[in-house]
Amino acid sequence: MTYQQETTELFTIRDWIRFAVSQFEASDIFYGHGTDNGYDEAVWLIMSALHLPMDTLDNFFDARLTEAERTKLADFIDQRISKHTPTAYLLKEAWLQGLKFYVDERVLIPRSFIAELLNNDLSPWIEFPELIESAADICTGSGCLGILLASTFPNAAIDVIDISQDAIDVANINIANYGLEAQITAIKSDMFSALNGKKYDVIISNPPYVDAPAMAALPAEYRNEPQLALGSGVAGLDHTHTILREAANYLTDDGILIVEIGHNREALEAAYPNIVFNWLEVSSGNEFVFLLTKSQLA
Repeated sequence: MTYQQETTELFTIRDWIRFAVSQFEASDIFYGHGTDNGYDEAVWLIMSALHLPMDTLDNFFDARLTEAERTKLADFIDQRISKHTPTAYLLKEAWLQGLKFYVDERVLIPRSFIAELLNNDLSPWIEFPELIESAADICTGSGCLGILLASTFPNAAIDVIDISQDAIDVANINIANYGLEAQITAIKSDMFSALNGKKYDVIISNPPYVDAPAMAALPAEYRNEPQLALGSGVAGLDHTHTILREAANYLTDDGILIVEIGHNREALEAAYPNIVFNWLEVSSGNEFVFLLTKSQLA
């Protein structure tokens, strides 16, 4: 189905938002890439597609659109519903902790509890962020967490690492967009394999962690993302096992490791009964992100 004929009587932004909400609510699309309801999804799609700031909606509700703008919106709504294309891919943008990042189908749409922790300077685990000299983001994807690392630790040299050259290319777009080429280096590597004995004060990772049953049940929107960035074996812990096995070799003596694992806490603790994981508090609870010091890993 296309919406070109059905939308010929929609002229204003108000008209288009009303129409988009109606179509979204009547469809089986899945939210979860920045919004959780049809209205917010419609506002994001329409305002960003028209290059209008989201907080100016009230000023433009009754602004009339050009024919080219109407055609563009009709096509976007069609793709969002018929192909389940995430809005972030349609707009080539995603938001994390108030920052906008370029994304496309080459990378996972950024979403991470680690971003929330970085926004709080990893307090109380790091008392003086300005003293951190080096940090790495393993499985960086779009590079968004690496950019947040650079903001949190302004004096640190940051490496962002990913096995996918496509992801490295997207990360470099975001690094350039924020003018951080002198601080952040993107490295193509299968996790630690190409890091050549580097040492970091902080290593973070939001690796693939979806288990096999969950992969099989993913909504269509998530299946439009790179599957390489989602699945991690039967139990969803294959990448985390590698991190726990190798991270100590790449941490400074006082270094810390922070890893996000989704809903795999019980399985992780069962696999490592001799490790006491420090579970970090985020807005949705304290079962998603753990912290370990180098001494706990050794």
